[in-house]
Amino acid sequence: MSEVSLNGRCLVAGSAQGALLYADVGLSFWGGVEPFTGEVIDRHHPLSGQLISGRVLAIPSGRGSCTGSSVLLELMLNGHAPAALVFERVEDILTLGVLVAEQMFGHSIPVLSLGEAGFAALRGVAFVRVEADRVTGFNSPPPALERRPENRPAINAVSKISLSETDQGLLDGAYGKAAQVAMGIILRMAELQGATELLDITQAHIDGCIYTGPASLRFARQLVEWGAKVRVPTTLNSISVDKRRWRELGIDTALGEPASQLGDAYMDMGARVSFTCAPYLLDSAPELGEQIVWAESNAVVYANSVIGARTLKYPDYLDICIALTGRAPKIGCHLTQQRLATLRIDVPELDGLDDSFYPLLGYHVGLLCGAAIPVICGLEHKGPTLDDLKSFGAAFATTSAAPMFHMAGVTPEATTAELALGGHAPDKTLRIGAADLLHSWRELNSAQTSDVDVITLGNPHFSLSECATLAHLCGVQRKHNAVAIVVTCGRATLDRAQQAGYVATLERFGVQFVTDTCWCMLGEPVIPPTARTLMTNSGKYAHYAPGLVGRRVHFASLVECVESACTGLASGRLPEWLRGAAHAEDSAHV
Repeated sequence: MSEVSLNGRCLVAGSAQGALLYADVGLSFWGGVEPFTGEVIDRHHPLSGQLISGRVLAIPSGRGSCTGSSVLLELMLNGHAPAALVFERVEDILTLGVLVAEQMFGHSIPVLSLGEAGFAALRGVAFVRVEADRVTGFNSPPPALERRPENRPAINAVSKISLSETDQGLLDGAYGKAAQVAMGIILRMAELQGATELLDITQAHIDGCIYTGPASLRFARQLVEWGAKVRVPTTLNSISVDKRRWRELGIDTALGEPASQLGDAYMDMGARVSFTCAPYLLDSAPELGEQIVWAESNAVVYANSVIGARTLKYPDYLDICIALTGRAPKIGCHLTQQRLATLRIDVPELDGLDDSFYPLLGYHVGLLCGAAIPVICGLEHKGPTLDDLKSFGAAFATTSAAPMFHMAGVTPEATTAELALGGHAPDKTLRIGAADLLHSWRELNSAQTSDVDVITLGNPHFSLSECATLAHLCGVQRKHNAVAIVVTCGRATLDRAQQAGYVATLERFGVQFVTDTCWCMLGEPVIPPTARTLMTNSGKYAHYAPGLVGRRVHFASLVECVESACTGLASGRLPEWLRGAAHAEDSAHV
């Protein structure tokens, strides 16, 4: 007998059933799910260690990386995907992965959203059957599901979106097969998002160039074979290897060759050789109000929040589809009204802030937000730098599903909190205490010993100003022989740092530079096989590293990272701005 029967919104049609795997916390498939086994590897997530393969996965939404769509495509083509996906709300990144698998490779799974009450009703259910827009829960395995042929929409199916003459030509194949398929995928996503028309965009940044496995290369090569060429200036995110030096770095050819070939495929489509996860550091960075299409979660958040450009949190593969057509759904953060904050977060007055404050705060705020856009209040007179905002945004993008934040008195659309809220009262106001930040500090500091084997800097990619700061801190010192210190950055930044003399200073200290790729893609041997504990000043990497590379992490300021590079040990000191919370906690335990 069924225990629960629910109606939802069908995002991708189909029928399936299986044991239910339920969590009330969003999950990033990139860095959170192993693409070749289906294991949940996000060690901070309640499903850590579980296998999603063949089960009905119910999560409120995705979160974190835009590359989740690519990981899901890998899982679907290698047989380790969930039987179905059930969300609380419409979810773009993972749904797009299913649409690409269906449209280009003939593989699909059902996807639907249930709303808050319906999703909550699945808690405690053991088995689930999904049929189109209906979910039925059971307390024991249900009878076998009768398989019926699914009706897949044709590429040029009648769309509810208002199309220009050029749009229709793209959809009809007048501009080639690649552009035709791309427009078909764009329109299906636009309809799911509730868009009624498309808009022109001025530039794109492609995250799908990250190698997640054979499917990612297969996708890009298929587009090249179909004659794909971008219609707007297009930059490329970090790829999975240092394209010029992967052999020198000792990277296995099983990764190095296809990862490099994937970069080549996107350049064959006309993308610029940029290979950076921080495109806002390039000379092509957009301006306030510019309509763009960027993928890569930290870049999206920075573009929307710090620059005031306009983009959605575009999933991998939708990014290149839009670059091939120059057209994007007119929805979400492309529209002024949908950029407004609905959540106010008040930050405590803390003294002695250092650069570890902003990534930690971003990590904590992201956990509180879900998909809501926040306005953070209380930092109006703290003067965060662009590097501070970069690190805040990257950590925020790791733990939230929101495409942007506002910071009152700091970011361009939030000269006041009232302006960021559009003159309306927030749906909710939250106050963060120092004790809350102390809890998140301990969450990011997973290391169990004081040893430090590798200092990992540059997630997101280091800026020129960060290179200058690091060179000043290193000075005439030399690192400890047993500690590796590696900085990842873009090629353009490395060239400027060399011209400024920073690279020579840092290489004398013992810093190794790696370009084109980033820490979320790096593993052994750049991380020595004997290394057990890492140290980073990146909230994003402190979160992902335990699952991605199986190492414990010390999270600390850049000053502490340099000190540990010299001693081989983490001091374990709390930053000044957290010590009061720790003292209060100790006193309460006496």
